[in-house]
Formats: sequence, C-alpha cells, structure tokens
Amino acid sequence: MNTAILLLSCKDKKGIVAEVSHFISTYDGNILHSDQHNDYESGTFFMRIEFDLSEFAIPQEKVAQAFEPIALKFAMDWRIEFSNRRIKTAVFVSKFDHCLYDLLLRAKAGEIHPDLTVIVSNHEDCRPIAEYFGIPFHCFPVSKTTKAEVEAQEIALLKKEGVELVVLARYMQVLSDTFVDEFKNRIINIHHSFLPAFVGAKPYHQAYGRGVKIIGATSHYVTADLDQGPIIEQDVARISHRDSVEDLVKKGKNLEKLVLSAAVKAHLEHKVLVFGNRTVVFD
Repeated sequence: MNTAILLLSCKDKKGIVAEVSHFISTYDGNILHSDQHNDYESGTFFMRIEFDLSEFAIPQEKVAQAFEPIALKFAMDWRIEFSNRRIKTAVFVSKFDHCLYDLLLRAKAGEIHPDLTVIVSNHEDCRPIAEYFGIPFHCFPVSKTTKAEVEAQEIALLKKEGVELVVLARYMQVLSDTFVDEFKNRIINIHHSFLPAFVGAKPYHQAYGRGVKIIGATSHYVTADLDQGPIIEQDVARISHRDSVEDLVKKGKNLEKLVLSAAVKAHLEHKVLVFGNRTVVFD
C-alpha cells in the first residue's frame, strides 16, 4: 500500500481538521492514521495524517499542489511525504561499531527502511562491515588542519549521492556550522545522556566515580550548539553499586543502539516535527 503522509503546523484555528479531512475524502482518500497536538503556550497546532492513495483521484505528483490552497489559508508550515519513497541515508561512524551494526541489521530485517547509500568514516576500522553489507564505504581522515577541506569533500559526496539524512552512529568528530547548515534537521546524533554533567573523555568512568544510579542515552538533531539540538528520543537504565565501569559501558552501548534506531525510525516514518528547539514526535 502506498500512502501519503501530511505533516503540518500552524496557529491553532477552528476548522483545520475539518478542512484537511474534507480534502482527503473529496478525492476518495482513506485516512489510515491521524494524530494532532496543541501547544497551548504558543497557540500552535500540529498534525500528522496518513491516507491511502490506492483510490485517490489526484496523481501522487500533484497532491502537494492540490493541497496548497488549504495550506495558504491557514498559513501552514507543511510538507507531504510518500511511503513508497525511501530516504537516502548516510551513516557516519568512527571506531565504535555497535550503533552501525544495529542500524544495518535492523534495515536488513525490515525494522527500518532507509535507502542506505553510503557509510563515511574518519578511520578504516568499519570498512569490513560496510563491505559485508554491500554498502559503499568512504574514509576521510581528519585533522585540525584538514577539517574544512575534508568536510567540503564529504558534503560534495553526500550531494552527489542525493543523501537526505545523515546518521552519526558514534562519529567522534564535531561537525562545523557549514556542514550542519547543509542538512538542517536532517542530521541525527546519539550520545550518553550524562551530558552536560560528564563532558569529555570516558564519561562512564566519570559517572562511576560519582556513583550514579541511572544512565541513559539521547538522540537529537544536530545544531550549531554542540549537543543542544532538538531531542527525538531518550531512554534510561538503572545502576547500582554492584555495577562496574564495564557494566556501565555495556548498558550504555545497548541504550545508545536502542535510542538511535528509534530516533532514525521516527524520522524515516515522517513522525517528527521540529518546533523551535523541541520536537513533536507522533506515535
């Protein structure tokens, strides 16, 4: 089944749901999922509605044009996506491979549906993984003096391949503002949720030294403010005095895999709307 997914936000007014529903029913669309949210502090209305296109009277390539008068009427920030179009995705990774493996296996099992176009790294360690899964691998060693040049090469590669989503699967490099601006709200990162409490090297060792009782992971869109972008997904695990540093690392890696894959899945399924530095993530 091919479906259309309409995502929108605008100032809350009467009649928005009625207009959208009427548009779909008028052209013989069948609504499959509908979800909405009102942010009462800002007076903003959010909506995600998915409908079947099998009997829809308007061709897929003209659906957005047909909906535009309604969008203009309510001054919507909106877009229409289609389930039969897979998102071209690049995965960036350094030496830690657990998140990369998890994403590739979930894609192979059909749990997530990216068009995995390329794997990019600043080390050669993960090349055998890419080759095993049959995905092109590009290594760009980075140093302080070559960072700008390397990022220009990476951006050129991504544009050449038509990449729409960049997933940082434990990529241990800070992206420049130039890189981030090229893919606004289309770069997803994963990190331990100790931040900003335990910054720098060996966060799990630092947390162990403080006797933490909970650890976690956070996945968010990358912005110019380091690790401060809109959060998509988070999860936690309990810790006790019996857990060693190695235990914290193992539990942390597992959380990182789960949280990153959940965030990527939500993005691929067009369930995320960015609102300032926050997100609305529909079920």
